[in-house]
Amino acid sequence: MSGLTYRDYLRIDSLLSIQDTRTPETADTAVILAEHFFIVAHQASELWLKQIIADLSAAAESLAPKKPGDDGELDAGEPELGVEYLSRANDVLLVLHEQLITLEKLPLRLFAEFRPYLDTASGAESAQFKVLSNLLGDDERPGELYEAFCAATAAAGTSVAEVCRDGVRSGVHHRVAELLLDIGNAYWRWKVAHLGLMSRSLGQQLGTAGSTGAMYLAGRLTMPFGELRKLRGEVHAQFAAEHSERSAADHTARPTAGHSEQTAA
Repeated sequence: MSGLTYRDYLRIDSLLSIQDTRTPETADTAVILAEHFFIVAHQASELWLKQIIADLSAAAESLAPKKPGDDGELDAGEPELGVEYLSRANDVLLVLHEQLITLEKLPLRLFAEFRPYLDTASGAESAQFKVLSNLLGDDERPGELYEAFCAATAAAGTSVAEVCRDGVRSGVHHRVAELLLDIGNAYWRWKVAHLGLMSRSLGQQLGTAGSTGAMYLAGRLTMPFGELRKLRGEVHAQFAAEHSERSAADHTARPTAGHSEQTAA
């Protein structure tokens, strides 16, 4: 009996058989290959989204405090494990962004030829886009991941505001906060790149599902972790005010040149 092969483990035959182009076989080879490239890029994106969602969901679960024990107090979660999940999700988001950029190599004339065969199919229908959005949240809603972080800091006897204020002294919670911002920025860059790609390819034309195309994407651009960014802004203002006060105090305490000369005389 032979052992498991790479081909069987990854189900390579099945994986490589699902790039079904809609362009007629009689069309120019360049058009068929362009659509094939388009399909591969989007299928790969969905796979990476699956991994990102799995890691972010696991991070939220790791951060969340565990149910109370016999003493009635919440047990702290596993923030260090959460850091591992968040770090990987951030790196995969960067891959997702770079992969999207490759679609700029799709010749406009070829895209125009096979696009009608997409009918009403649209990336806006992606269920995973919506799941990721719910995990990350925006300015109006915190998202599941940030809620878990808030609960984690509370269980540790601190708060997100204190973590922002204390910086590296907050240890693992500081690292979590930094990774959340990294992930939020990576998500933003990915969405902006999608908008840029749409605008580059279609201008102001409607999307395949009847949306307003680039305008639709522009209206859905969101920056995750709005409260975390607000808290960091407040801490920045506090640091700036404290620095200004110290500078003013130093200036007041420092004698002027004329006063020093009179004292020496």
